[in-house]
Amino acid sequence: MQTSKEPITVDFHFDILCPFAYLTSRWIRNVRDQRPLTINWRFFSLEEVNLEPGKKHPWERTWSYGWSMLRIAALLRREDAALVDRWYARAGSALHEAGQKPHDPSVARGLLEEIGLDPALVDLSMSDPSLDDEIRADHERVLTAGGFGVPTLIFENGHTLFGPVLIDPPSGEEALELWNMVETASRYPNFFELQQPKGPSQMQAITKALEPYLTGRDWKSINRGAEVRFGEGANGVCPKCAS
Repeated sequence: MQTSKEPITVDFHFDILCPFAYLTSRWIRNVRDQRPLTINWRFFSLEEVNLEPGKKHPWERTWSYGWSMLRIAALLRREDAALVDRWYARAGSALHEAGQKPHDPSVARGLLEEIGLDPALVDLSMSDPSLDDEIRADHERVLTAGGFGVPTLIFENGHTLFGPVLIDPPSGEEALELWNMVETASRYPNFFELQQPKGPSQMQAITKALEPYLTGRDWKSINRGAEVRFGEGANGVCPKCAS
């Protein structure tokens, strides 16, 4: 199989709350291990995009599930983008593979220590409102491009793609094959959608893949048009909101 060896950069917008974004991040990291790919980790808030009327914005709360984990990431990004990579990988695996609660401040402190970082970053991130501006800027970038959720990829040519949505991220040659398809799609500005319908067996597989996430979450999910559009809201497992 052939794949381009030219260096490429892609912005990967994520919310640590989202299991689909996390699974896609595992795939794209594997691609990065095999070819000259730079991933810029950028933010998006499922809490904000699915905010219920009358609720506080996530940045108006002292602690807010996904937004607070993104505050930690934003603080780390100021120091070194590689630290965001480490934090997302560890917090994501805790929630989506082990069913832990990285959105709990005490758990977040422990996870930071595990990856060699200062647990005091949790409190520092809560005391710096300028971090909220940085998260909002990333979030608005996706909305301005017409996006509605994560994973969202923005390529160097400005083309924006939602997905790929995966539950069993491929590795090795298969990861590169999928990357070739995604990168090719990024060159077609009027290519909008290629979707696999989700029948009973696919929905069962999705539910099974999300079991750790469903154990770890402390929020309710809200099913809206965008989620129903690609099928994850059909049985209540869609993670598109944490309010």
